[in-house]
Amino acid sequence: MDTPAPPSKTSRDGPRDRPVPDAGGEDFLVHRELLFSIVYNMLGTVADTEDVVQETWLSWAAVQDKEIAHPRAYLVRIAVNHALTQMRRARRSRESYIGPWLPEPVLTEPDTPDTAIRTESVSLAMLVVLETLTPLQRAVFVLREAFAYDHGEIAAILGRSPAAVRQLAHRAKERVEARRPRYDLDRGTQRIVTERFLDAAIGGDLEALMDVLAPEVVMWSDGGGKRRAALRVIEGREKVARLVAAVSAQLPTFSVRLVRMNGGPGAVLFIGGTLYAAAVFDPAPGGERVRGIYGLINPEKLERLAAAVHPPAERLAP
Repeated sequence: MDTPAPPSKTSRDGPRDRPVPDAGGEDFLVHRELLFSIVYNMLGTVADTEDVVQETWLSWAAVQDKEIAHPRAYLVRIAVNHALTQMRRARRSRESYIGPWLPEPVLTEPDTPDTAIRTESVSLAMLVVLETLTPLQRAVFVLREAFAYDHGEIAAILGRSPAAVRQLAHRAKERVEARRPRYDLDRGTQRIVTERFLDAAIGGDLEALMDVLAPEVVMWSDGGGKRRAALRVIEGREKVARLVAAVSAQLPTFSVRLVRMNGGPGAVLFIGGTLYAAAVFDPAPGGERVRGIYGLINPEKLERLAAAVHPPAERLAP
């Protein structure tokens, strides 16, 4: 049997030059967006997700001469199990990562590429919490809470009993809710508190920063050893406010564009026309203050954003 070429993959750099397969690949293409979303929520990095989706395609192509009764279920099972393998490898490699590790953000704006697959992504703050789960717990939580699979379906995907899956789901949900109770804020409220924070940060206004930050605020800075960043998570309003004001004062002339990443408010910062950093903000319940700041400075995690977001015309000086 001739194995068809892998399907076209879309990245932040645009579609890759790969031919679309014939009949055997149609089922894969139909479900590719779902596979990407599930795997991204399990792994938190776009590059690893694309690798797993590609591995899933290769596994799928190898069985094209067989009758598959339920292609979607089959593909999800392959993708999830490839993702579990990748997750275990990634966690071992992160033991030597310099400073806090953050997931790679994805744009969720209506006019950006791949919106259909990006809008299923959970918030960056939630992805950080999911890092505290075991690989199996995370797989169960993502399938159950983000994609509404029932316990029997998850059991079939993971090769576990429904009882074991229920126990994993219970423990995962318990751990997540203990660290991040759920609440909903409308986009307008999210944008207002984000703009308040940015105005205070750009101006280096310590008093305004103290007012817009929640007492329990935490700040993550992921430089990965590639750029200067805090080597630990900063906690508490006063420490975070002073650090933000100090960093703002040290920056050269820059510009900022508001964007939505992982379904929430964020901003990207440009220096000299080059994307230098991205930040995602986690509003506190009520929406009046910011309780989480997730800053990405590692250039390897900014490549796809840099290809998709352009600097605004105006420049700002701190």
